Amino acid sequence: MEDQQEIKVLAQKLRDAYLTRIPCSPLREVIGVTDIEKAYAIQEINNQRVLDNGARVTGRKIGLTSKAVQKQLGVDQPDFGLLFNTMEILNNDSISVKELMQPKAEAEVAFVLAQDLPKRELSSTELLSAIAYALPAIEIVGSRIENWNIKITDTIADNASASHYVLGHQPIQLGAVDLVNCQMEMKKNGELVSQGSGAACLGSPINATLWLVNKMAQLGTPLKKGEVILSGALGPMAAIAAGDSFEASFSGLGKVYVHFTE
Repeated sequence: MEDQQEIKVLAQKLRDAYLTRIPCSPLREVIGVTDIEKAYAIQEINNQRVLDNGARVTGRKIGLTSKAVQKQLGVDQPDFGLLFNTMEILNNDSISVKELMQPKAEAEVAFVLAQDLPKRELSSTELLSAIAYALPAIEIVGSRIENWNIKITDTIADNASASHYVLGHQPIQLGAVDLVNCQMEMKKNGELVSQGSGAACLGSPINATLWLVNKMAQLGTPLKKGEVILSGALGPMAAIAAGDSFEASFSGLGKVYVHFTE
């Protein structure tokens, strides 16, 4: 009972930070850095609140796909968060920074599922056949924790630091792109601020996605047809300020754009 009350209090702490736009202190000061299960329980409470307020799930995001970042945070696997329809920004459209919290942009490959997935683990070939197409994406991450002072339990509880996402509009079949060697460049106001390749994402964005879909199957919540998977950043994040414009380009996948206003 004491644990359940603690989870509810910390979930409300994050919710208050979101509503007031005033970041809160790290949750790990209470739950530590090893209680992954409790962190996901906090995430689940606030995600359910979003659903109860009328939003719907549009997919999942994967975080911590970089081995260097995993080592920095002391973990050996990625994490995940939910995506909602209220998080989507249309390609080449804009959003006010007043709607964001400590925002940063990162470029990644998105996948859209062609079918409902079963409640069992998939092989890589089964996953490949279940993906309808790939899209270029920019994820806007944000943190409700002050100064991005996060460890693994902080970011998991905070819905994997999810905020918003932008998808390109040209679907690409998997056979038409080399996902391992795909090169990414992200420009901020015309200047290069991030670059990388598909190999930076657990060796391939498909590897990261396979981890996610199998994790969801283990939890009894397999992904569904049409859901979006943000497979993880291919390069470093870049800070966002009012007036900024971002363009992310991917070899074989095309480009995606987003603008930020006051």
